[in-house]
Amino acid sequence: MPVQKSYIEKIAINAKSASYDIAVKGTNEKNSLLNLIAGELNENHDLIIEANKRDIAYANKTGKSKAFIDRLTLDHKRIDSMAKTVKDIALQPDPIGGGDMIIKRPNGLKIMKIRVPIGVVAIIYESRPNVTSDIAAMTLKSGNSVILRGGKESIHSNRAIVGLIHDAIKKSKFPADAVQLVDKTDYKLMTELLKMNNYIDVIIPRGGENLINFVVENSTIPIIKHDKGICHVFVDKSADKIKAEKITINSKVQKPSVCNAAETLLIHKKYEHAKSLIQALLDNGVEVVGDAGVLQLFKQLKPATEEDWHTEYLDLKISVRMVDDVEKAIEHINHYGSHLSDTIVSECYQNIQLFLDRVDSAAVYANASTRFTDGGEFGLGAEVGISTQKIHVRGPMGLEGLTTAKWIVYGDGQIRE
Repeated sequence: MPVQKSYIEKIAINAKSASYDIAVKGTNEKNSLLNLIAGELNENHDLIIEANKRDIAYANKTGKSKAFIDRLTLDHKRIDSMAKTVKDIALQPDPIGGGDMIIKRPNGLKIMKIRVPIGVVAIIYESRPNVTSDIAAMTLKSGNSVILRGGKESIHSNRAIVGLIHDAIKKSKFPADAVQLVDKTDYKLMTELLKMNNYIDVIIPRGGENLINFVVENSTIPIIKHDKGICHVFVDKSADKIKAEKITINSKVQKPSVCNAAETLLIHKKYEHAKSLIQALLDNGVEVVGDAGVLQLFKQLKPATEEDWHTEYLDLKISVRMVDDVEKAIEHINHYGSHLSDTIVSECYQNIQLFLDRVDSAAVYANASTRFTDGGEFGLGAEVGISTQKIHVRGPMGLEGLTTAKWIVYGDGQIRE
């Protein structure tokens, strides 16, 4: 008698089967499906918002932070943005089939290296339900099937969004299992999912430190980590006052609940506008903790602890340190940072180049906000996430990051001597 497959194993097997069908779909077919998905999102705002209200009520009941609830919340403007992102992905070049390399060997062999889908991608993420439509669109455009495992706090929103994606798939020639949602919130199911290496080709976790660590410790499947963001602004001695204030405030305040928001401000100890820069943060409702140099300027502030330099606040809070020079700033960032997004504000070319060369992060900036580290802002249409590791992909992970290589070899009877 055959062994009955578990809930997770059925999902994984179905995803694997669907992946072979999706891999050979043409660009026009994929783009047509994405436009159908965008249409479903545009036409069903009320359905999504009603589902999202249930998630928000649960988040409030369980005492989630304002930053968490902000990431969770969907309104008409955000749903419009979700639909636009899906359309933008449809407009991106198809990453599949392009030749990276064409070689003709002396023995007559013709060798090509082309881009192909990874296969089955499983995404484990937390509270942001807009990720659901972003990831589905990107995996479909890159010819992959996807298994979505969102957090329990966004389960109703995710069900509604995936339901609309399935409605669009029914109108196309794509397999129904191209996009699947793990529709149960039992944590044990995630552990089982992480063991499906016979069917799933890559796991991509997006979320807090605890989630990332859990996936790393339990997965038998290759992982592309999208880790926390401890991002820095360094204001050099030569920094322009207006630029420094605009960039610092934008990096911290514009959307503090995301991974590319600044968490630490480093100020050259000889920067003459340090006090007004910190005051600008306070005027914008930011809680500031600082080192001894900062406390000399603002005695009422709390001192920063060692833990603060390691902390991703995801809220209107920032740690501030005075540093001797650009070398000390680089040293601090490479030690405490998460290697995601860091910027220097300076008018000194040598210091800018030193910072850009030596800060070991996925994205480094000169005189611009850390908030630009984003697939859409980088012209990728959207992103699966922002990878902080160095193997396979680093920084915003676009469509090409969802592909791998395949060697095609044409012969005419050649054998190896």
